[in-house]
Amino acid sequence: MPGADDRPAAPCGLPAGLAIRPETPRDYASVSDVVVMAFGSQQEARLVETIRDSPEYVAALSFVAEIDGQVVGHVMISHAMVRKENTEHQVAILAPLAVTPEFHSQGIGSALVRRVTADANDRGEPAVILEGSPVFYGRLGFEYSVPYGIHISLPSWAPPEAAQVLRLDNYEVSIRGQVVYPAAFDQVTG
Repeated sequence: MPGADDRPAAPCGLPAGLAIRPETPRDYASVSDVVVMAFGSQQEARLVETIRDSPEYVAALSFVAEIDGQVVGHVMISHAMVRKENTEHQVAILAPLAVTPEFHSQGIGSALVRRVTADANDRGEPAVILEGSPVFYGRLGFEYSVPYGIHISLPSWAPPEAAQVLRLDNYEVSIRGQVVYPAAFDQVTG
């Protein structure tokens, strides 16, 4: 069994022993626990399960963060549509992102977002959209989506700038319109 010195070093500023890897079915229970702890409710954990069971789920874009074998974070991408009149464009939607509270402010969420968006770019996705903090996601390259013609319906408590987009290498300016969430999101956004 390898010792602590045999493990790859964590990137600068991240906790020692941190690994970001693809999610597997054996992680599902741990992911559910992380999501419940991060959000303080079962609703988002049910959303993760519903997304996994949906045709919009992209299994190759679901990652966990673990430290010494313990899952401490999770991120996933599924597909949504941006619709305007008679045109539709498929885009990636990042939701949810979860890190257990005891590991907040250690760069784990940022590392998960960087990994999943890099892989989305490598897979040819044109853009990643989300609802989230402009400050947090802005540091990771996300921008307010409305100036790009991408409109996201937000909850009443969210500021307009929470509608975020990360334009990837295959982004096209013709991607404009209203984001149409997949049915899996109805339980949270509906």
